Amino acid sequence: MSLPESYTQYPKRGEGYDHDFYDWSNIHTRAPVRWPDDKSVAVFITVNLEYYPITPEDEPFRAPGHMVTPYPDYRHYTVRDYGNRVAVFRMLDAFAKAGVSASFAINAAVAERYPELIHAVQAGGHEIIAHSTDMNGTIASSMSEADERALIADALARLEKATGEKPAGWHSIARSQSWRTLDLLKEHGLSWCADWVNDELPFRFTNGLVALPSSVDLSDRQIVAVQQHSAEAWAQMMRDAFDWLADEAEAQSSARVLPMQLTPYIMGQPFRIAALEDLLSELAAREPAWFAKGSDIVSSWTAQQSET
Repeated sequence: MSLPESYTQYPKRGEGYDHDFYDWSNIHTRAPVRWPDDKSVAVFITVNLEYYPITPEDEPFRAPGHMVTPYPDYRHYTVRDYGNRVAVFRMLDAFAKAGVSASFAINAAVAERYPELIHAVQAGGHEIIAHSTDMNGTIASSMSEADERALIADALARLEKATGEKPAGWHSIARSQSWRTLDLLKEHGLSWCADWVNDELPFRFTNGLVALPSSVDLSDRQIVAVQQHSAEAWAQMMRDAFDWLADEAEAQSSARVLPMQLTPYIMGQPFRIAALEDLLSELAAREPAWFAKGSDIVSSWTAQQSET
């Protein structure tokens, strides 16, 4: 069966992508990037602090990790609550022991409900970035533009009021965006987002917003919760990724970003936290490693772009 003539006339078809969010770019052909103190691998830790309403909403879609059994789903609700009551403090201790900084992607509802937790994050020198209102605050193109704009504005206003900080970065639930999200984030004064997984260096969208690479395949949710690997297996995958990126950075004379996506109720369990502590301690001692908050990575990268 032949294709209709209209197939070749799709207005966004062209070299590279079928969209105009950003230009196609091969990482090997870009100007070299180096991190402060000539480090070559920026380890970008993102910790998701999330509030799961006990009754989930399925529009535009149900967030990963949300309630699943007949409601009230105390089984899953209390495990996630454990993450914010107990497990995250183990992570904060682990970061302090290793002397590393992280970016905490926080639902506005968490910031409002758990002020002591927010104080602990801030006291540890970590960064707070926006992560919607709560885990019913998902985004997809089936939402109206007005509803999406209102959701982003609500999340940012509530988070800033509760924390005293205006976030520079955004991390969507499930890394999901609509066709309009990038422009709406820019409209609301954000500088970068950590939703896209298609690179190992920051890059700039056509509207000026910066993409800071995230990861699906290496997240603790994917490796430990979904694929049911051990915490030690996840940690070894992180080591393997770091080693490969460090070797590649040396061979190509240009730095890389290694995202480390963490979920307190998963990796902060007492039978998993030691694997995280050992990993952080080991990587922090490696010469190429730069553990950095998202905004620091974006600032370093942006400064180098203006020099070229």
